[in-house]
Amino acid sequence: MFDHLFSEGTIGTMKTNNRIVFTAMGNAFANTDGTVSETDIAFYGARAKGGVGLVITECAVVDGETGRGNGQQICVYDDKFVPGLKALSDEIHKYDQKLAVQIYHPGRQGVTAFNGNGTMPAPSAIECKAVHQPTHAMSLDEIKAMVQKFVAAAVRVKEAGVDAVEVHGAHGYLINEFLSPYTNVRTDEYGGSTENRMRFLEEIITGIQEKCGKDYPMLVRLSVDEFLEYSGVEDQGLKLEESVKIAKRLEELGVHALDISSGIYESMNTAWEPSSFPQGWKIHLAETIKKAVQIPVIGVSVIRDPEYADQIIKEGKLDFAGSARQHYSEPEWSNKAKEGRLSEIRKCISCLHCMETLMGMGGAPTTECTINIQTGKEHVYTDIKKDGANRKVAIIGAGPAGLEAARVLLERGFQPVIFEKNKQLGGQLQLANKPPKKEKINWLIQFLQATTEEKGVEIRYGHAATLEELKKLDPYAIFITQGSKPFVPKFLANTGLDSIVTAADVLGGTLDIQEKNVAIVGSGLTGLETAHYLAERKNKVHLFEMEENIGPGLFFQNLIDVMNHIMPLGVELHPNSKLIDVREGQATFEHTVTGACSTFDFDCLVLSIGNQPATDLVEEINKEFDNVRILGDANKVGKIRDAMEDGFLAAYELS
Repeated sequence: MFDHLFSEGTIGTMKTNNRIVFTAMGNAFANTDGTVSETDIAFYGARAKGGVGLVITECAVVDGETGRGNGQQICVYDDKFVPGLKALSDEIHKYDQKLAVQIYHPGRQGVTAFNGNGTMPAPSAIECKAVHQPTHAMSLDEIKAMVQKFVAAAVRVKEAGVDAVEVHGAHGYLINEFLSPYTNVRTDEYGGSTENRMRFLEEIITGIQEKCGKDYPMLVRLSVDEFLEYSGVEDQGLKLEESVKIAKRLEELGVHALDISSGIYESMNTAWEPSSFPQGWKIHLAETIKKAVQIPVIGVSVIRDPEYADQIIKEGKLDFAGSARQHYSEPEWSNKAKEGRLSEIRKCISCLHCMETLMGMGGAPTTECTINIQTGKEHVYTDIKKDGANRKVAIIGAGPAGLEAARVLLERGFQPVIFEKNKQLGGQLQLANKPPKKEKINWLIQFLQATTEEKGVEIRYGHAATLEELKKLDPYAIFITQGSKPFVPKFLANTGLDSIVTAADVLGGTLDIQEKNVAIVGSGLTGLETAHYLAERKNKVHLFEMEENIGPGLFFQNLIDVMNHIMPLGVELHPNSKLIDVREGQATFEHTVTGACSTFDFDCLVLSIGNQPATDLVEEINKEFDNVRILGDANKVGKIRDAMEDGFLAAYELS
């Protein structure tokens, strides 16, 4: 199965067992002193054990004074980091797989707080519009010194027994900044022509070759299209045509493989794509580069399906299928693909929770996966005990919390029995998958079904649990995971107006609203996606938000993405608008700053102002049974990650 994907790969003198690459992505798993951590070793080791042929680490720091991206990042700027890299290399080799360490400097995209509060070095003093950090143009002496720091880092990587080094020339970091005419406006030998803008990278490459030997496998990662039009900048930056020239020159220099990506921080959604980007959307980039060079090409493009990965290798569009987030969510992707266990693969749903947590939104930087709670905690959840002894556990609700709990309970040897009042599993996921471009949610539903119901978990559909049934079952434990219901303010609950509905009513398919004048109250992600759903059905949509900004609390990448879809559809936005009264066909809003009131005429008013836990039978069950856990939205309304984590931990910790 998948003969092309699982054929031997060659990068210079390095042979890989297959054509699968876990491409680099930051994770903040390293120790705070920059050494490789126990977390790193367990994390990367799990991907090697899972069958990935080439594992590439997160970007590692070559300059300890100005080159950190965060406070917990692998570093290679000193010999003291070699033992940790050696331990990591040994772990990967234990599974007969290969390791590359990616080396980089963030340049103008770095944060001064991690780098002595000085200005960030860059080819030109052009501040990044995404991170807004003070930036200075590097002097010639700084450039020469930086080249040597890259070279010294590569030497340490080789000394640690690592199979290859990858030079990071993509995603808007320092090398990319030199390559791009958007960020490099120098007038000396390091600016101007393509040849001059390549000079910094060329000197790094030739310096590494002099110290490590030309046979030591070296990869270069490139953003071959910066897609600046995604950030409103037209006709600037690196484009594919010029990048073909760069790729050819790198081949001439003796680089052994090219790792093709796109985007910079200012066009971030083209590098780390939200859910709306389909699988394969940018595979033409790798394909074009492959046609221009003879050395192997690694390509990324939201690759999730083994069938697709095998096909694009067969068609000669690339030599190695790369992904970071897919292997975050499913370390066993390679093994499951090889064994034909395709339905059991956790396909990454592109929700970007990993990026949100990496950036420290809402807490200390680390990296979490929405659908795999063990990611980054492989050293904590080392083994799932097999001590269930076929004891029954009743689960009320087949949403993500209940299904994840059932999956882990089944693995432990318990006998989960799920009561689901609806006629399908998935809970709130069956609403989350309805807006446009949210089809990837179905991958999670399919995974949960494949690892529960299809493995023999009993699900009693169309069946709300009763106390009598639970007593008859006599379960060892009860998990209440019955989800939540839309919140409706008291002043609206008893109006009796059929024109007032909830987002759940709309997305759940009970209403067919077309060519109407619609007011949506609440601009959280559900409100925004409901606006997208309704606007595509030729409704005139007005979106009202009480807060100052539309999408309060949303991760900026997801907000940018959904706004890019709804604004061309004519959705009108009304921030600072508090709903205070509704009559038939009219809603009154108070401006939260000025206090002025305005009336809006509508055919349908959609409430999307949050959910509240469903509490049916909770009190009664707690009185009648001892071992009861309330999980997911039934306990506290949250995101998919919260529900999955609740379900996993309850099942993992059940004793």
